[in-house]
Order: sequence, then C-alpha cells, then structure tokens
Amino acid sequence: MFLTQGAVGEDTSIQRFVIDPGAEVPEHDHPHEQIGAVTEGALTFVVDGEELVVEAGDTYSIPGGEPHGARNDGDETVVGYDIFSPPRANPDWRE
Repeated sequence: MFLTQGAVGEDTSIQRFVIDPGAEVPEHDHPHEQIGAVTEGALTFVVDGEELVVEAGDTYSIPGGEPHGARNDGDETVVGYDIFSPPRANPDWRE
C-alpha cells in the first residue's frame, strides 16, 4: 500500500508518503524536480537502473525527467516527504 497526503502552493508542492513493507512505486518520470527525505524506515530507490538505499534522516534529489521508482524491502513502514517544483498535485503513475 502506498499513501500520500500533501499541500500544493503556487511554486511548489509537498507530499507525505507512507509505504508498507513489500510495497513498490513503479518506475515513472515527470517534469518536476523532486527533493525528499525519509523520516522512518529505509526505501530502495531505483534511478536510471542503479539502486540506492535511503534511510531515516537521509535526503535525496531527483532531476525532472529522470526515470525512477522505489520499493520498501524492509520489515517496517517507510514514511517520508517529497517536495516538487513546479507543483505536482497527483502522482502521474497513480492516475
């Protein structure tokens, strides 16, 4: 399960995400620059075919147009925040 909550401003948006153990965000891309932080758990990002584990307290940046996905390989729920510029109301891959 993958849940988001967020707010959209004039120039940026923020989304809180919650990803259960075993859940996955499929590979996708979007024109928005994405900056984020994991606050609980550990998330495995796949960016341009390379894997990177981002743990609680870590931050990350993904340029607009860069194919990426993520998955929770751990036993605990992952919680974090994504910030997008320009604003992004809904993840494209969930529509």
